[in-house]
Amino acid sequence: MEFLRAVLGFIGIGCASMSARALVRARKGGHKRPNATAWPIRAVLCLGGVMFRHPIDWLDVAVWILMPAAAAVAGWVAAHPKPQEDLTGTIFPGED
Repeated sequence: MEFLRAVLGFIGIGCASMSARALVRARKGGHKRPNATAWPIRAVLCLGGVMFRHPIDWLDVAVWILMPAAAAVAGWVAAHPKPQEDLTGTIFPGED
């Protein structure tokens, strides 16, 4: 049972990460709003599943700490995309 709670916690951390990315993209106009609201709902449901019928223990605390951390990192990465390199000269040498 603890294994399933841990797997659900990892899924919740991933959902929190995806929710931050979807919210940043929705704010920039890249995604629709329903997609941006579905990921936070999934993250909350996973958090509720980890906490369901168990006293607060190390797994709950770890998920509570890692979910906002993953969301913050994913939101920052989505808000600051790396510029794409021009590899035309590398792929096709001599055609400049």
